Amino acid sequence: MNSRNRASSNQAPPLIGHNVVTSDAALVEAVTRYAGPGVVDDLVALGAMAGSAEAREHGLLANRHEPELTTYDRYGNRIDEVVFHPSWHWLMEHAVGYGLQAAPWEQQTAGSTTAHVRRAAGFMAWSHTDPAHGCPISMTYAAVPALRVDEALAKEWVPALAATSYDPGIRPVAEKRGALAGMGMTEKQGGSDVRANVTRAVSAPDGSYTLHGHKWFTSAPMNDVFLVLAQAPDGLTCFLVPRVLPDGSRNPLDIARLKDKLGNRANASAELELDGTVAVRLGDEGRGVRTIIEMVAATRLDCVLGSTALMRQTLNEASWHVAHRSAFGGLLADKPLMQNVIADLQVEAEAATALAIRLATAVDAVGDPQEAALRRIALPLAKFWVCKRTPGFVAEALECLGGNGYVEESGLPLRYREAPLNSVWEGSGNVNALDVLRALSREPEVLDAWITEVGHARGGDARLDRALDETLALLGDTGSLEVGARRLAGRMAACLQGALLVRFAPAEVADAFCGSRLGTSYDGTYGALTSSTTDLAAIVERATPTR
Repeated sequence: MNSRNRASSNQAPPLIGHNVVTSDAALVEAVTRYAGPGVVDDLVALGAMAGSAEAREHGLLANRHEPELTTYDRYGNRIDEVVFHPSWHWLMEHAVGYGLQAAPWEQQTAGSTTAHVRRAAGFMAWSHTDPAHGCPISMTYAAVPALRVDEALAKEWVPALAATSYDPGIRPVAEKRGALAGMGMTEKQGGSDVRANVTRAVSAPDGSYTLHGHKWFTSAPMNDVFLVLAQAPDGLTCFLVPRVLPDGSRNPLDIARLKDKLGNRANASAELELDGTVAVRLGDEGRGVRTIIEMVAATRLDCVLGSTALMRQTLNEASWHVAHRSAFGGLLADKPLMQNVIADLQVEAEAATALAIRLATAVDAVGDPQEAALRRIALPLAKFWVCKRTPGFVAEALECLGGNGYVEESGLPLRYREAPLNSVWEGSGNVNALDVLRALSREPEVLDAWITEVGHARGGDARLDRALDETLALLGDTGSLEVGARRLAGRMAACLQGALLVRFAPAEVADAFCGSRLGTSYDGTYGALTSSTTDLAAIVERATPTR
């Protein structure tokens, strides 16, 4: 037989044709718990599409053919447009069509009590195709709470942002079937310290403003409108900046260059120069951080959702591979040590999923002060912990495939490069850990909300109870709170995860989590579960997708 026609032996078949929603037991259980089985049913079509060969190919192509900046047209006119591969537009069209951008806010206004849980699960599922295009989807989702500070601006922009029609191109919003939003907060001299911003907002007698300065990282520069921070006469202020003015002319907004990033390469991130850029004030002068903080909260939620999706997608690849690959006389999935690794990864992914969907539930609970307080403290906790855990998780999943996971065709190197992003975006680990301390010191109700949430699991596992007591003791050590902020944030987040698993997960999953993450000897190494007390095979079965 000609070797070119010989079938490969001992290679796992491609992981395509599976449903990324229904194959994820932890996701199905969490969505059912908080939103009902009907919401799961509503996500089945999206899950099937996300697991298709077509979606996988579009994800790879969008990253292989990166966006390109076109600064001038053929006649020398400044246009500052970003050109994307057709696969990018395919991914965006489906994401918008499924309502993964701002649609939940309008659905919530119309009376839905599960819109954000549905959207969170859908965002996680669709992220299996390609994580990068989630950025403009997330920015659009997050813009709505900030826009609602101004009723007139919300009325002008929110219907277009919430529309489920993808309509790219630079035109006035009144002429578009749907619109997308971006954000520009950071500047090169300050980064996360946005109060150090130097971009100036100059007011005109008619109440309008022009902006003069720069933005160091502007997410999704091809979008229709941006929320940016600038120094107005009365202090740091939030502004709305449209790409196109109502008369159809282009707003002076120059893209200096696109960032050459570690990952997230299918998406465009830009440096902007602002020189007479027309802006509309959003909220009061001097209240810029307060105005945009709800946008930051929503994007932090998406950081957790995106990192959780990276865990699940790479675990799917790892568990699928070991279920089909033989070595040393048998299937890898039957080897005790490999079972330990896959089970440990499943426990991590399951804990992240439980916390992510719980956070989305809090967004659905409009008007509930307890849920609002929990959201205030749990978002920076989860953002710190889940996003910080993701790079090591993805590396371990890649290692399960060995050399097969190290080549680009597997898609895992792409995910590995993506893995650190969410821990950097919307505040690094230190920023979020310190935000936890800020919330605890200024808003006493947030600690009560955390204690109430984890308290529901009191008595369910002695190791969790001990961890809760130890964490409360850390809170009492006021002299070392700042230097120990990371340790405190990690423990508070792990206790939240443990409480959810003790209450709702299968006994073997909760046992494995509490015995490792909340145990006294945990060193952070995956594959070190104590098998004598844990049903590893049962956990591995939950980790392995079906086709």
